Amino acid sequence: MKHFISPAAGFRRAVQLAAVLALGGVFAAVYGAQKPSSPLAIRHDDQPVPGGRYDPASYSDVVSRVSPSVVKITVETKARPVAMDDGQIPGMDNPLLRQFFGNHLPDMQQGPTSGLGSGVIISADGFVVTNNHVVDGADTVTVTLADGREFHAKVVGRDPQTDIAVVKIDARGLPAITFAESSRIKVGDRVLAVGNPFGIGETVTSGIVSATGRNVGLLHDVQGYENFIQTDAAINPGNSGGALVDIDGRLIGINTAILSRSGGFQGVGLAVPSDMVGNVAESLVRTGTVVRGYLGVGIQNITPALEDSFNLSSRDGALVASVVPDAPAARAGIQAGDVITRVDGQGVTDANTLALTMSEEAPGTPVHLDVIRDGKALRISATTGEKPGSPHQRDDAYGANDDHGVLQGVAVEDLNSDTRQQLNLPAHLKGALISRVDPDSAAARAGINSGDVILSINQRNVSSAQDAVDLSDKAAGRKTLIRLWSHGSTLFVVVDETEAGSEHASG
Repeated sequence: MKHFISPAAGFRRAVQLAAVLALGGVFAAVYGAQKPSSPLAIRHDDQPVPGGRYDPASYSDVVSRVSPSVVKITVETKARPVAMDDGQIPGMDNPLLRQFFGNHLPDMQQGPTSGLGSGVIISADGFVVTNNHVVDGADTVTVTLADGREFHAKVVGRDPQTDIAVVKIDARGLPAITFAESSRIKVGDRVLAVGNPFGIGETVTSGIVSATGRNVGLLHDVQGYENFIQTDAAINPGNSGGALVDIDGRLIGINTAILSRSGGFQGVGLAVPSDMVGNVAESLVRTGTVVRGYLGVGIQNITPALEDSFNLSSRDGALVASVVPDAPAARAGIQAGDVITRVDGQGVTDANTLALTMSEEAPGTPVHLDVIRDGKALRISATTGEKPGSPHQRDDAYGANDDHGVLQGVAVEDLNSDTRQQLNLPAHLKGALISRVDPDSAAARAGINSGDVILSINQRNVSSAQDAVDLSDKAAGRKTLIRLWSHGSTLFVVVDETEAGSEHASG
């Protein structure tokens, strides 16, 4: 039975979809907190960059130390058959043309391709780190050292979630770079980018650290981890996988991408921090994969509206939007609506910070979570698990919305087996299915879509369409807290009709 929630039904609210980091029930953790001695001998220097230095007249001594550690990577992909269908070949709907081919599509091939990138030697015995997107799909990988020697390389492991890969060449006594602690760099620190842009040969550019902790959605398609260092040191095609170093010549990041409207460098370069690179590289060398832990929660950032609705004193922390049944978080007693503010005493500023903090833990590691629930501070102990199904893949889903509007003209109906199958909804999901949203309504402009499921209103569970209507009628005030299931993730939204009240009354 369908129910239509009209403005008169009291369900007309302004919606602000919170900026979301909905972890789809998963936190990732590089397996290695309790690791055996690593086969990868990375050189570390934990001293911070001294402040107050004047820029030297030349960085030639730094470059001379770093350049031998940076390599050129050439990749080649063989020709491959391509599966085609009628819609991909113009004219194949013509019967005469099809008869010419004997009613069979012609065999098509994608020609061989080649590409260029950069890499950094991280151990004297031949391990080289680069970007995953440099070597992904390559049939052959060739590493060219600064002295001109060429080696065939074997891909040891790839991690799309951080865009890091490790390759191995058969060589000894190589000039491995020294790692700095990227967590200790500061905005304004001088940096150098070293790589092979456009394949013209090793090139050095200079700049500063423009920002840290950037999460720009670059790895959204692979549900990846982002904690980029931003720099204005020029990064161009071919620089991917190259070194970002401090003025002491220590690695602080692997150059990965640029943000650009023109396709060329426009002053915003991004690098994977060396702390993350080292952890991922060690796991890839040890196991060939990155084993990640599992708590089983979905989290999101706290907006001003959510801060007010949950009576929080600040926007620091990560709001738990969902908990996977029987997952480690559920067994520990974490609930939807909890706000996680600290992990083992380390502050959590937002959802991304929490995910990155958890990435430092291994499966099977006890963690202590500081939580705010209904205005009260709690300490909850949990033990990270290992993500079921695929130990080296992360199932998280990043999303971000910052839309505004009102929810009006929305039709809801009960869930049934047909709609569950059509929309791929979990069997345990209970709520009211949004079956239609007026395309001209503010709710549609806000991003509320048919197919979303209302799970709760003002933290009261919704199990049917009638529940949604009844609870919307009984809602006190013009601000309502709603929990939704949307595109495989659970999130809270604050529905605010304060500004729409007079318009609604006069309508």
